[in-house]
Amino acid sequence: MNTVDHYENFPVASVLCPPRLRAPITAIYHFARTADDLADEGDVIASSRLAALSDYRDGLREAVAGMPHSGRWPGVFDPLAIQIQLHKLPPALLHALLNAFEQDVPNPLYEDREELLSYCAQSANPIGRLLLHLYGIDEPTALDQSDAICSALQLINFWQDVSIDRPRGRIYFPLSELQRHGLQADRLPLGDTPATQALVQEMSHWSLRLMQLGAPLATRLPGRVGWELRLVVQGGMRIVEKIRQMQYRTWNARPTLGKADVAVLAWRALLMRRTQG
Repeated sequence: MNTVDHYENFPVASVLCPPRLRAPITAIYHFARTADDLADEGDVIASSRLAALSDYRDGLREAVAGMPHSGRWPGVFDPLAIQIQLHKLPPALLHALLNAFEQDVPNPLYEDREELLSYCAQSANPIGRLLLHLYGIDEPTALDQSDAICSALQLINFWQDVSIDRPRGRIYFPLSELQRHGLQADRLPLGDTPATQALVQEMSHWSLRLMQLGAPLATRLPGRVGWELRLVVQGGMRIVEKIRQMQYRTWNARPTLGKADVAVLAWRALLMRRTQG
């Protein structure tokens, strides 16, 4: 899961979040952030990282059971246990996030788009579903659209962070896509080439189409949650736009959002058309 420099694809307890939900959202954030750090601890060997994540999962089980935390992370699990009980947070979604972190440790390769989306279903989609749960939204179409948005954000983050992931041995481009562009996972070029640019372009367009499938959810949800989601959607689309402006040269450079983008995102969020259903 790509979170270098603690870059986020979704806002955490933002100003648009109702005060009553800031505590549970913050607890979920710290739970996921700490697990991510355990899975990605620099030079620590893979077996040690997996052992730490196993202990961390025990802490989650204690929190779900309402038991006092007996491990190394009381600052994570004591607040999380309170929010699990107060808001009936679904344990399966929290466990799914840990599944994704464990999957990341050995730097696996993905055969095709379907395998990569299966990873996103654990690494990203649970966040959206947890947030919808807090807002009391469980309608099937809303859940499907949330999954599309979250998977798209995760994918966009991959193409955004090639320059960071590739030197660390993390390759999220599906093997079938690499092969189609004449590339091999064990012999990737050190810099941008016409083949890598074409690959990033195709993957970016795929991610954008997925985002567009989920985007109507942002205009159907009322109040703050709808506006917050509009900004999330527009943020993902803005990153794709910046990748395009770089001519898909992300092998050695990483596009980011800055203060100058805030007004652009706000204006585009305002222009999103409300949909029905």
